[in-house]
Amino acid sequence: MLEWARIWKLLPKVVFSTTLSTVQGNARLASGGPVEEIERLRAEPGKGDIAIGGATLAAEAAASGLIDEYRARVYPVLVGGGIPFFPPRERRVDLELIETRTFSSGVLYLRYRVARQALL
Repeated sequence: MLEWARIWKLLPKVVFSTTLSTVQGNARLASGGPVEEIERLRAEPGKGDIAIGGATLAAEAAASGLIDEYRARVYPVLVGGGIPFFPPRERRVDLELIETRTFSSGVLYLRYRVARQALL
């Protein structure tokens, strides 16, 4: 856990907020919406992953076709209510399973790549 915390603190973060005027640490407030921010980050030089935290932000990115991979963790607990992890979609999204892990806690990690249709 301490190793993960050390790595996490160093990663740059973009915060979307309607109430904050400043953020701390290795973070900045978003200047646009999720779609604009993701497109801007993808255009930056270098290589790296963009992780999205929060169902509302992820839903907007997914609806715009900006998600390349889904990395889900399934916990052995059932709860009701809340924001759906996968919102209603207008089109089907096919996924390719690329990794699984099962932890001693019973948590299952699933990593899927979005199967993009080849343009003819």
